[in-house]
Amino acid sequence: MFAVQGGAGEVNAIKSGIAFHDHGDHGDIDVDDAELLPVHLDGSKPAHFVELQGNIAQWFDGEDQVRVFTERAVLEEKLDVRTASVGAPHHGVAVPYQNHVVVMIPNPEDASKRPIGARVVDFDGNKIGEDVACPGLHGSAGSGSLYALACDTGLLLIRQGGGVPVIEHLSYGSSLPDGSSSTLIGGKGLQYFIGNYGADRIVVIDPSEGDNGFKLVQLPTRRVHFAVDPIRARFAYVITEDGQLHKVDVLDGAIAGSLKLTDAYSMDGHWSDPRPRLAVAGDNVVVTDPLNAKLHLVNAISFEKAGEIAVDGKPFNIVAVGGTGKVHEHDGEASHDHGHAHAKDHGHSHDHAHDEAAQQIYKGYFEDDQIKARVLTDWEGDWQSVYPYLQDGTLDPVMAHKAEHGNMSADEYKAYYDVGYKTTVERILIDGDMVTFFEGGKPLAARYASDGHETLTYKKGNRGVRFIFKKTEGDEAAPQYIQFSDHKIAPAAADHYHLYWGNDRAALLEEVTNWPTYYPTSLSADEIVREMIAH
Repeated sequence: MFAVQGGAGEVNAIKSGIAFHDHGDHGDIDVDDAELLPVHLDGSKPAHFVELQGNIAQWFDGEDQVRVFTERAVLEEKLDVRTASVGAPHHGVAVPYQNHVVVMIPNPEDASKRPIGARVVDFDGNKIGEDVACPGLHGSAGSGSLYALACDTGLLLIRQGGGVPVIEHLSYGSSLPDGSSSTLIGGKGLQYFIGNYGADRIVVIDPSEGDNGFKLVQLPTRRVHFAVDPIRARFAYVITEDGQLHKVDVLDGAIAGSLKLTDAYSMDGHWSDPRPRLAVAGDNVVVTDPLNAKLHLVNAISFEKAGEIAVDGKPFNIVAVGGTGKVHEHDGEASHDHGHAHAKDHGHSHDHAHDEAAQQIYKGYFEDDQIKARVLTDWEGDWQSVYPYLQDGTLDPVMAHKAEHGNMSADEYKAYYDVGYKTTVERILIDGDMVTFFEGGKPLAARYASDGHETLTYKKGNRGVRFIFKKTEGDEAAPQYIQFSDHKIAPAAADHYHLYWGNDRAALLEEVTNWPTYYPTSLSADEIVREMIAH
């Protein structure tokens, strides 16, 4: 974490104590005490701070250069700073890449006014390509592989293209009233941006929809602060000056719920007056209440008050840092168990049927009394279809592996799975009781409730359990029933699953040849291959 202290002219680094180790198919986590690191930056009017893929750009309003360094260097308690020219001292922002920086262009008539555009520069002082105009530029955020800058005419979208950042302009949609954004936040899990659009409105922006990707959300009073949910990717939260916390459905572009939480906090007064701020930590939305010296906890799923935490003083800002992974307990030997729980954004866990009983269940041999009811959150997360990987040859090593241990050739296995995996639904997002299907990038959403389970007996004598959920409300075209099969027969987080869907419950149970299969979106193609071979 970094503390940018504009008044003190200093930027401090705080080691969270939380470290992740990526092992490809899973992640481990170490948790130690937090500490203030000895490395820091001193300069004239430190302002906007941007981190992208481990590269950090710290802008100083009083300097004509932006400083760029890496998170890795800071954690090693050293700074390896590179600089890039920003033309002249002004209030702007820089977006760092490996060998380039996107910097703001100062207003040539008055550098104290907002920048007029953006340009790509390298660390040798060279300008790369043409400048891109963006008058009144203020506000920036990243979402996935995109970084966005807000200005009077729309957004500048920055992509990495062939090693050099590429900037394009996205105009505000014609359906929007006059206005613009000056503060942006970026979605996690789903690629979108949210910006202010007037004092009592926000705009949700889907960059893939071009000029049609703007949805305006009217708020009851003026906005105080807003934040996205990194776990339940469909939702964001806004606190308004009347003390209400609002849950915003970013796909619908509408308020999905409101909760009175604090006393009123007027937006009149100085911008730095203490007001509520938001952060999402695990299953809680945390809201600061500086006038009452406490934090409010709101359960993100039920959207009900879940508790309070008293604090000293008046909290001005809040940051949530964390995640989940396997904490290994060592007993003095070199080996350790690789059963592990994964980050909750995909609800992913692997036991890979390590013990004999679990192996038998995975293969379909179990007793009726071992079957237990399950809830939809067992499959919560963001999931991708593996069918495209079969089509493009990515899964050929899996088919070869099956041929080595089975009774068909690799080509025969591929033909078999081509029927089994086939689907046009490339992605499924499950959040609480809401299931969103994406076909050609277009969402189709509905809420589902448990409709029990059915046990099926297959030709070779093994069995499987379908856990069934029935639609309660939502888009008319969404299926009436969805049926999960994931080789588990009792409550447990899924690591992958086969899904059957349609409007006839009984007919779905007869379907045993087509079983679209989904793995977490967070897994790369190579990781999915390793997962499949491990099974």
